[in-house]
Amino acid sequence: MTNDNTFEQVKKSLQDAGIYFVRILWCDNANIIRGKAVHMGMLSHYFEHGVGISTGQQGIPVMYDAVVPETGLGPVGEIRLVPDWSSLTPLPYSPGHARVMGNMVHHGEPWTLCPRRFLLRMIDAAKSKGLEIQAAFENEFYLLQRTSHEFVPRDSTVFASTQAMDINREVIDEIADALIAQGIPVEQYYPESGPGQHEISMQYTNALRCADWQIAFRETVRAVAYRHNLTASFLPKIFAEAAGSGCHIHLSLWHGGQNLLPDVEGVCGLSKVAIAFIAGILHHLPALMALTTPSVNSYRRIRPHSWSGAFRCWGSDNREAAVRVPSSPEMVGSTHFELKTVDATANPYLALGAVIAAGLDGVQRSLEPGNPIAVDPGHLSADERRVMSIEPLPTNLREALDHLKQNDVLLNALNPQLSQAFLAVRQAEWEAMKDWELTEEVKLLLERY
Repeated sequence: MTNDNTFEQVKKSLQDAGIYFVRILWCDNANIIRGKAVHMGMLSHYFEHGVGISTGQQGIPVMYDAVVPETGLGPVGEIRLVPDWSSLTPLPYSPGHARVMGNMVHHGEPWTLCPRRFLLRMIDAAKSKGLEIQAAFENEFYLLQRTSHEFVPRDSTVFASTQAMDINREVIDEIADALIAQGIPVEQYYPESGPGQHEISMQYTNALRCADWQIAFRETVRAVAYRHNLTASFLPKIFAEAAGSGCHIHLSLWHGGQNLLPDVEGVCGLSKVAIAFIAGILHHLPALMALTTPSVNSYRRIRPHSWSGAFRCWGSDNREAAVRVPSSPEMVGSTHFELKTVDATANPYLALGAVIAAGLDGVQRSLEPGNPIAVDPGHLSADERRVMSIEPLPTNLREALDHLKQNDVLLNALNPQLSQAFLAVRQAEWEAMKDWELTEEVKLLLERY
């Protein structure tokens, strides 16, 4: 198929859908979703080479639109945001607009600082070892109403309350319809523990599409909520006394159409390759958290006894372990596992790519994760945890960043330029917000995420 034929086909499909603007999206190192929109009348000029953006865009923190000098980026330099037309989707919540994911290109080559390209490299690294990564992000979020002075929860119900389902039925149904219209299968929905908190889970898919869907999910939930005069927020910790919002990653390893995880004779029903992959994640988790829980606010959620994975350990059906292995109702072994120390302030391309890099290191080195834990590690004494090799995870962003700065496996996977920019952005956020009270964080971040 020639580029001309591709353009004509895309143009016709967009015209048939009544599209006026095509939004070309990228996600920066602070996990802000950004985009430039091209009008249909000018699409031919941007179809192949996309739109231009400053290289400095990957050096901007969450607090303001200015480049952090330590990123090595600045006002000089241009990259092209080139559409991946396979990701093109009309937006059911924004009639007349469509979305396409962009890849960052510099002088005709993939840019070293492109987060989406990083994930693609890690997917290729897994393929070189005979592994295909299937994954899904599992999002929790709050639906809030704005009063004259503050945001308040839409309802005050408890976990899985059917009353909450009725109160929020219209907005939840519209979110689900909008996701399905974009080709994103919806698996489950239920109200979560916090007042006004909800969870909608998507079906698993290949790693790149999984990260693209995570961008689409956040965009869809926020836009549909806005249409109902509500504000949706994925911020990890909004209310001091209410549940935090995670964004767990569910993972499985495949080869030739076969899931490699189940082994009814294996520990927790897992194969040796799955256990080594989990061991790699656990081994690198203190550094990995700089990418999976990368905001100052993230660490207000990660506390013992809060089902957020505050300790470096794993276990079957253990929701206090950082890695949980769900049991299978078919009794054929476990088909996937869940990393709990993740939230939606994480750039999904960086987070998922780094998780893959950590897991592959475990496979390459045949690492062992230790014994699975069948108790709440927060109820053990420090001595008991030491005997069982259970370690507390970083309690703030600075600790996680310090671990990442010393982790050659993850730094090399990212590459020097991307790791420098990412670390500088998140370090600037730590320095700016490290002494803030929760209310200050929420005021700035609630609508960013």
